[in-house]
Amino acid sequence: MLNTISHGTSGPTPLIIVHGLYGSGRNWGVIAKRLSEDRHVLTPDMRNHGDSPHTDSHSYPDLAADLAELIDAHGGRAHVVGHSMGGKAAMTLALQHPGKLASLLVADIAPVAYTHSQIQFIEAMRAVDLSQVEKRSDAVAQLAEHVPDKALQSFFTQSLDLQNKRWKLNLDTLAAEMPKIIGFPEVSGSYDGPTLFLSGGQSDYVLPEHRDRIRTLFPKARYAKIPKAGHWLHADDPRGFEASVRAFLDHVDPV
Repeated sequence: MLNTISHGTSGPTPLIIVHGLYGSGRNWGVIAKRLSEDRHVLTPDMRNHGDSPHTDSHSYPDLAADLAELIDAHGGRAHVVGHSMGGKAAMTLALQHPGKLASLLVADIAPVAYTHSQIQFIEAMRAVDLSQVEKRSDAVAQLAEHVPDKALQSFFTQSLDLQNKRWKLNLDTLAAEMPKIIGFPEVSGSYDGPTLFLSGGQSDYVLPEHRDRIRTLFPKARYAKIPKAGHWLHADDPRGFEASVRAFLDHVDPV
């Protein structure tokens, strides 16, 4: 079972927020806490991330099965929000287990294969000499040699276990499975429940040419953008993201 943080207890149908690559359930704490004013919110660590099990596989059908197990443990049906890798896992879940979803919100990703690998960040984390790390700023300083973006430096070090001098990310499996992570599986069927594709207005992850594919798999899909946000839309505009999620959920499942 995935390690999961629980926020609030109200509402008959829980909300599960699925993080992206190199993230964790903890990354969503502030947004989850605010959304839990209206409903029960769960933020799991996906496999090979955070405090969830490390495995040799990181395929989307496996990630979807993990989420299905989590949903079964919390009543058998849930609203699911997924960002990036988490969005692909959520889409796979919806296609393979449509009855388990009350609604689907996909944050800045499409059901297509991408060409931009994220392997460079694994190499950057591998390059950190953890024996020389006593505090998080030590790791940030080393990461800065390979990752100039300060926001990413901070983000990656949130997955650092300082006490045990290890990454909470299974870097070996994530590297080996990168083609699957940037791809999207061949999954038959469609999900005809309420679906929102929420994109960053400054991101190029969801493009007009993706809409035919989206419409085939998710015939009731609607689209919205957060104008001043990029791919990390929940970090770029957390209040805007929260408001968009809340409006969507209030429309499909008033509380």
